[in-house]
Amino acid sequence: MLDRAEVEEIASTEGKGHSFVSLYLNVDPLSNRGGDYAIHFKNMVKNTVDSLDKALYKKIKEDIDRINHYVNASKGLFKKGLALLSSSPNNFWKVYHLGVPVRNEMVVNSTPYVKPLLEVLDNYEGYAVLLVEKKEARIFVIHLGEIVEYGEVKSPEVPGRHRQVGWYGLGESRFENHINYHVKFHLKDVVEKLDYFLGREHIGRLILGGSDEAVSAIHSLFHKTVLDKVIDTVKLEMFATPDEVLRTTMQVISDYERKQEEETVEALITQSLKGKGAVIGLPDVISALQEQRVMKLVVLRDYKATGYTCGTCGFLSAEKVEPCPTCDGDEKAKPIEHIVDLAGELAVQQGAVVEVVSDSKRLAEAGGIGAFLRF
Repeated sequence: MLDRAEVEEIASTEGKGHSFVSLYLNVDPLSNRGGDYAIHFKNMVKNTVDSLDKALYKKIKEDIDRINHYVNASKGLFKKGLALLSSSPNNFWKVYHLGVPVRNEMVVNSTPYVKPLLEVLDNYEGYAVLLVEKKEARIFVIHLGEIVEYGEVKSPEVPGRHRQVGWYGLGESRFENHINYHVKFHLKDVVEKLDYFLGREHIGRLILGGSDEAVSAIHSLFHKTVLDKVIDTVKLEMFATPDEVLRTTMQVISDYERKQEEETVEALITQSLKGKGAVIGLPDVISALQEQRVMKLVVLRDYKATGYTCGTCGFLSAEKVEPCPTCDGDEKAKPIEHIVDLAGELAVQQGAVVEVVSDSKRLAEAGGIGAFLRF
């Protein structure tokens, strides 16, 4: 799983006079029918090598070869995006299989190129899950369907309730107050660490789990900045495994994201009707993509359409346009069946976010596809 602290640490890595080769490859099956990513990768390698002087190429050839071998031998591990960072002289090798597509890029530089990784962290925010009880707490992060446990907070100094009270001990009410004091101190410590963690990792959504009493107690200690991030609570035991936490919270996440999708679609349709920063329908979306104005592409999961492409320069259009408005070439426009997939690929290449909406009658009725615009 991507970790912001790790990515920032990678970004600060120095080559000590040696170069890093960074590859980002869109391997999403929806936009790479027939393994088109292999062709894109081969072309990127050729273009990169052709742009380098012989001395530098000789220094990074081992990295190019290692990356080439990994791409060709690891297809079974691919998700939607692949990031490989390599510097053999620095004994540096990082692999990230991403749950979202990335823009195809190969960069040779004195430091690792991590901007696309930071964009994934910024554009596809994760969820924090806090399990809390009166003596301990555990925190997890769920991002793009993966879960990682980040740590725990324990307070063994909280007394148990089995202690005998009486002549040689504290009075019962005083002993109860003594316990409550330590519990509150523990929960305040958890709140402080959680607040710092959410800020450091730029996480804006929080799910709480634990006993009703503990969840209620810590909820009352949250500052508004944390309260605003709480989306729901779940029933989970403190000893739950990461897989159990993931299974239990995925329904909460699914419901939340469905609601977010509905709000996105409503905003998209409203803004497009007002002519303010959004368009709806394939012709307008393709036109905006050709002008590199798309900030966020929104498309219905099962939406399909045919379109056309220029046989000379690859210009996309929803309707047949001849001659090509870009190159004015002699070749006729060619019909294509997967223009929606190509639109998604083009959006990623331009640095736009692509949101696939699982189910929306409103979006289907409006045309199945739309986009928020940069300008």
